[in-house]
Amino acid sequence: MNNTIKFYVDKKNSGKRLDLVLAENINQFTRSYLKKLIDEKQVKLNNLILTSSSKKVKFKDHIAVKIIKKETQNVTPKKIKLNIVYEDENILIINKPKGMVVHPGAGNNKNTLVNALLFKYKNNLSDINGNLRPGIVHRIDKDTSGLLIVAKNNLSHADLGEQFSNHTIGRKYLCLAWGVIRPLSGRISTFITRDKKNRQLMTISDFKGKKAITNYKTLKVFNIKDIPKISLIECELETGRTHQIRVHLKYKGSSLLGDKQYGKENLKFKKINNEFFTSLNKLSGQALHAKTLEFKHPKTNKRMSFNSDPPNGFKKMLNLLENLSS
Repeated sequence: MNNTIKFYVDKKNSGKRLDLVLAENINQFTRSYLKKLIDEKQVKLNNLILTSSSKKVKFKDHIAVKIIKKETQNVTPKKIKLNIVYEDENILIINKPKGMVVHPGAGNNKNTLVNALLFKYKNNLSDINGNLRPGIVHRIDKDTSGLLIVAKNNLSHADLGEQFSNHTIGRKYLCLAWGVIRPLSGRISTFITRDKKNRQLMTISDFKGKKAITNYKTLKVFNIKDIPKISLIECELETGRTHQIRVHLKYKGSSLLGDKQYGKENLKFKKINNEFFTSLNKLSGQALHAKTLEFKHPKTNKRMSFNSDPPNGFKKMLNLLENLSS
């Protein structure tokens, strides 16, 4: 299904970047979605196709934007229990369990968060991101637990998308990582792009990819005999790139406990601590939890804040480390 939006540039937008002018005139879609349309050659300036978001426009320039809604496969609703932290007519806050994929993809289209949302809310979700991602404003990895915002309508989705684009949404994560990061607190700022050798992984780049910024602080270092040092770290995201925390920890010479994709291999132990290894093997994925979400409500403009506790596996590991280090 195609729909073309046409307008002329007014005086106040003359001289501005194309992406900013689109966001100003087409507020029912997120800035990232509009940028995607530019990249996919669906935007014309004075009947010429544009592919640069930074192109400056002039007064009385004619802009035509073709909105494409691709026909996609239907997702089957499925009754799956949801941990709903907050709900009103515009948004949902969900505490996603470890092991749940957010939306359907290759190899998983039945047990995702989207399947559960469709069963409970049917068509009462935003559709800006298409049939496969109704209501989904942002994601966290399958084996990361924690808080997610879901939009029930397009206006809420567009507002929240803008907040994410402007980096005004507060997101704090709790994690357990091998070793000690130096300095103990700091700011990591890099570019992140897809790994050339393994397209499922992300990597640091000096000059290409998307800017990624993580603020971190070490809350505690566990120094236990016969086990490498382990740090409890709080990470606050300024950006939200794929695998951002995991890639940034690897960049700093560390990795999350239980992270099989970015984790260190062949960790050497002087002596096997059976109690520790039993707990480590039960993690079944990285020790990473999205614990805090802060944002402006899309309808009331009221600043909201939500917190959640880590799942049982994470808490058991944390308690064990506390006991072993005492």
